[in-house]
Amino acid sequence: MAGGMLLQDIVPALPPTRQGPYRYYVLGLLTLVGVCSWVDRQIFAILMQDIKAEFDLSDTQLGLLGGIAFSLFYSTLGLPMAWLADRMNRRNIIGISLAVWSGMTALCGYATGFTSLFLGRIGVGVGEAGGSPPSQSIISDYFAPAERGFALGIFHLYLPLGFMAGFLIGGWSNQFMGWRETFLIVGLPGLLLALVLRLTLREPHRQHLANTSSKPDSSESMLSTLRYFLKVPSLRLIPIAGAIQGIGAWGVGIWTPSYFMRVHDLSSGEVGTWLAFTYGISGSLGVIAGGRLCDRLVRRSGDQRWYLWMTAGCILAAIPFSAVVYLWPTAQVALIAFFVPIFFGHMFLGPVMATIQNLAGPRRRAQGAAFYLFLANLISMGLGPLIIGMSSDFFQSRFGDNSIRYSILALLVVSYSWAALHFFQAARTVRADLAKAATDR
Repeated sequence: MAGGMLLQDIVPALPPTRQGPYRYYVLGLLTLVGVCSWVDRQIFAILMQDIKAEFDLSDTQLGLLGGIAFSLFYSTLGLPMAWLADRMNRRNIIGISLAVWSGMTALCGYATGFTSLFLGRIGVGVGEAGGSPPSQSIISDYFAPAERGFALGIFHLYLPLGFMAGFLIGGWSNQFMGWRETFLIVGLPGLLLALVLRLTLREPHRQHLANTSSKPDSSESMLSTLRYFLKVPSLRLIPIAGAIQGIGAWGVGIWTPSYFMRVHDLSSGEVGTWLAFTYGISGSLGVIAGGRLCDRLVRRSGDQRWYLWMTAGCILAAIPFSAVVYLWPTAQVALIAFFVPIFFGHMFLGPVMATIQNLAGPRRRAQGAAFYLFLANLISMGLGPLIIGMSSDFFQSRFGDNSIRYSILALLVVSYSWAALHFFQAARTVRADLAKAATDR
């Protein structure tokens, strides 16, 4: 009885509406789970140089480890996991997934070569497939549509905060203890967090059930859901745009630490500290500002196209400042300039994901997030690091260590410009598509 009373004290009764402080606890807890996921997937970036030296790997092999090893199963399993999340207990799915990816991250510290590390990275991707889509679905059931841009923007703080924690902990842990111990340090705490989530997170009422007397159509197949997404013009274009932009963004995230170590001769601790505060401060400000600004613009104008117009503008604004980062001859100016493209690169996360959630309709929220992540992550995570790695190897004989500098910048300029065009195109139909989705109950 005492144990039951203690659990009731820890977990208050679920609020019957979208009001009250508990929903902010849920938002904070799921954001922390997201931070854990991003640290575990991104920690490889700060460890690449030491892993390359120990196993004598090429940049192409590093690109495979940083990209396709994680993204292949993470992306392909995301859709069936989201299909389950739209029908089963989302809290349990997130908790089990968190335990799996955290354990596999720790096991990466015991790798003996390229193959075993590749398999370990696959395991991390398998676990993380059940993290983000169910989390976004739960948050959407706790926050009304007018608040979702802000709420999902706060949730996506896990990206800059994950970068911050991963680079800071990983950089200094690698410098003083080594890359193997670093995998253990960042992987094991996730097992404890999975227990906290299981004990304190309540599964919310699904809003489409609260708004209608009908039950969810459990016979609706994942294939029919995919057909629904493909027939909605903006639901086709937004994931494609995100995937193209992500090719450059994910390549930058994986290879920038190595760029500063090779070209500017900085240690992993120095690079980790600089990038931790760059992503943590500038990225967090970008996420918060983007969600707030877009919600305000849409409320004042009544025009939901602002979600995509601002997204395209932010992506384009990041390009000239990125050129300074990768072409400036000194590390200090390059690192300071990096604050600006990171800010712009995080502004669109909340607005885009809120738009996806609203377009998918209340019965397909988790699958909507997974559909976006499937295209964005399979293409961007799989191709971005690999393209830069292959390009760096190809131009190594001509440019030496500077080959990584030009490879990163060239990919970034092409992918960001191309993505912005698709976001502008999606804005042409998004108002009509949102109106149709609002009637889908």
